[in-house]
Amino acid sequence: MPELSVVIVGGLHADARKEAVVRLLADVPGSVALHHDLGTAAAGTVVRTVRDATGILDAGEAPLVNDCACCALREDLVPELERLADAGQTPLAVVELWDSVEPKAMAEVVTAGGLTVTGVITAVDPALVLPYLGNGDDLADGGLAAATTDQRTVADTFARQLEYAPVLAIAESPEADDEDRELLAQLHPTARQVPIGHGDLAGAPALGAFVQDTADGLTVPSPRRRPLSPLAEAALAGFDVESAAAAQHPACALLPADADAHGVSTLVWQQRRPFHPERLYAALEDLTCAAARSRGRFWLADKPDTLFHWDAAGGALCVESVGPWLASLPDAAWEMVPPVRRAAAALDWHPEHGDRGQHLVFTSPGLDRDGLETLLESCLLTDAEYAAGRDAWQRLPHAFDTLLEV
Repeated sequence: MPELSVVIVGGLHADARKEAVVRLLADVPGSVALHHDLGTAAAGTVVRTVRDATGILDAGEAPLVNDCACCALREDLVPELERLADAGQTPLAVVELWDSVEPKAMAEVVTAGGLTVTGVITAVDPALVLPYLGNGDDLADGGLAAATTDQRTVADTFARQLEYAPVLAIAESPEADDEDRELLAQLHPTARQVPIGHGDLAGAPALGAFVQDTADGLTVPSPRRRPLSPLAEAALAGFDVESAAAAQHPACALLPADADAHGVSTLVWQQRRPFHPERLYAALEDLTCAAARSRGRFWLADKPDTLFHWDAAGGALCVESVGPWLASLPDAAWEMVPPVRRAAAALDWHPEHGDRGQHLVFTSPGLDRDGLETLLESCLLTDAEYAAGRDAWQRLPHAFDTLLEV
């Protein structure tokens, strides 16, 4: 590791996150961890600590920026990492995020600062996945808001932390059962899961090995370290910020696949017919509460050129416009579209509608798959409405206008 590597470790499951950081510090000799405690923001500052496997090396305060603790973190983090890089004595910097800080923003900040992010890890206690996904409380109610204007909930924050990271550090959890572990697997099936419970290789001390000293014929001890633990390997495996962002973008997101095991189901629902805006709006509450987690993209008949993002957790739904469907763009504009999105559209291109379509994924224990499919189908245009054509679609009630203005 000739230059400083940076791994970001986050997650609302604080005990699991702290355990993952301790393991990394023990696994990689010379590594240090940086942590900004945003819980002190009410006093006007953010407390920064730098520590290694033996304890705290340095502590300081960063002032709030625009009354925003998370902004202070951004302003202070990169200079601290640059200082470590310039010193040249640290192979790995572990950035331990505060509870509600999301890894996507921090990975992009660190990369933009010219530093190398080699891994992003979210630490998870499997027994807490469902309770956190079902928690619709505002972060502010639990003292977890990163700014006075922070309106996120526990559920949506946890979902984004979980789904962005390519690596999940899984804490040993006696309370977790097969349903908990299956829910985690279905929510993020492409993630590499690394156990951090007792008895794994993480934290093992370096081994000594004997080698022959050819100068005087004596056998002397020479240090030889164990191979990297799975967690350390994951931290140093490499990370691409642009690819990670593309994997979360509604137009080309890597959504979970259809699954059903251990009482947990994932329903993947895809259709080429647009939604009737009024009927879909009337069904929003039932659809939002049908699953612990649902997300994807959809299109409305009255707004045929707009791609909408569906993002629901904790009984709350966020619907937002994320730009145009590619099929609505002139050919000349396609060159400005990222290649990954063009490729995703080409794989699912319809001769009449292009990349327009419904692609929603619902994951939950006890999911009523048949009932959910029936409800979704009832929200689509009927045969007669569909046959009326696009001009007639655009005269339908604009039921989502008020919601989208919020």
